[in-house]
Amino acid sequence: MNKILFFWQRIAAKERRLTLSTIITLIRIILAPVLVLLLKNGLWTLAFLSFICAVFTDLLDGWLARAMDQQTFLGACLDPIADKILLVSCFTALAWIRTPFFSVPHWFAWIIVGKELVLVVGTIFLYTYTGSLCIAPTWLGKTTTCVQLCFIGWLFACYFFSWAPLKTYWIALFVVMLMVGTSLLQYSYIGMRAWKQYTKKAT
Repeated sequence: MNKILFFWQRIAAKERRLTLSTIITLIRIILAPVLVLLLKNGLWTLAFLSFICAVFTDLLDGWLARAMDQQTFLGACLDPIADKILLVSCFTALAWIRTPFFSVPHWFAWIIVGKELVLVVGTIFLYTYTGSLCIAPTWLGKTTTCVQLCFIGWLFACYFFSWAPLKTYWIALFVVMLMVGTSLLQYSYIGMRAWKQYTKKAT
């Protein structure tokens, strides 16, 4: 903890400032538990509107950061964290809240939670031992996040339009699971490569 605080204090004040894009990212984090609460109470329309707003903030914060030259270390940290909180919240809620059509299998929700935990723990481990932190989402990682959000949106559509395309559901679930697994392997490879480079420098 002391090392993390020391690292935070070393970051320039301009990299820690609260910009408009960062505030929008924080709104996405706040919307995640609100969405879960709405689903729990059966308020699907409001939950869907909250989901759309959260997805919109995901598109808006990055664009604003670049357009207004407000790219900061704080924003770079919070953006993937906000994505993880939103995805985990949506999948766990859809897994444990029964719907008349499709709900996410519990094992799939645990895969999503496990993947995000591995990435977070791996990042903390690398920083603890290497003293550096590089936050650079890959194209595959961004695409995987987009596919997961589209899948969640499709589940909402199934509810609203009373759709029950079973084959399409399982195919979509398989595609999401495949991309999540591939993304995890890619980030694991990047982490292991960073660890090897650190150990070579240390020796």
